[in-house]
Amino acid sequence: MRLTMADETLFALLHMEMISHAHKSAGENDEDQGKHIRILEGMGFRVGQGLIERLTKDSPSFRDDLDTVKFICKDFWTIIFKKQIDNLRTNHQGTYVLQDNRFLLLTQISCSKQYLEEAPKFLAYTCGLIKGALSNLGISCTVSAEVPVMPTCKFQVVVSKN
Repeated sequence: MRLTMADETLFALLHMEMISHAHKSAGENDEDQGKHIRILEGMGFRVGQGLIERLTKDSPSFRDDLDTVKFICKDFWTIIFKKQIDNLRTNHQGTYVLQDNRFLLLTQISCSKQYLEEAPKFLAYTCGLIKGALSNLGISCTVSAEVPVMPTCKFQVVVSKN
């Protein structure tokens, strides 16, 4: 699977439209905004599950959580965003930080500080993608994202203790 420039543009436009639809369907108060973030995460979760199932159907099992997260950073990320994660860090206790220095879905909006507060709605879908993919590979986790400076994004994956 290889994305062309048209595929990348269509994906970015579809993502913007999903955000717009979820935002319009939610009300104006903070509780409704949380609802639209959960809707986008849920969409990403389902897509992540399906995509990882197709990507790994002929692959051998992963040795451990780190091996699985490395797959997400290399193969999974490349399929979706045409590049690998720029940096992966771990504390070897179930916390992983995936950093993308030019996150595709943030490069579409302005890099000024005023848009930093808008960033979470552009990251919810991708948090869901990661969580859904890892869930289908047997890893229960929480995924959050932060934007230290546009368009850099850090996704933190915390594996749940069983």
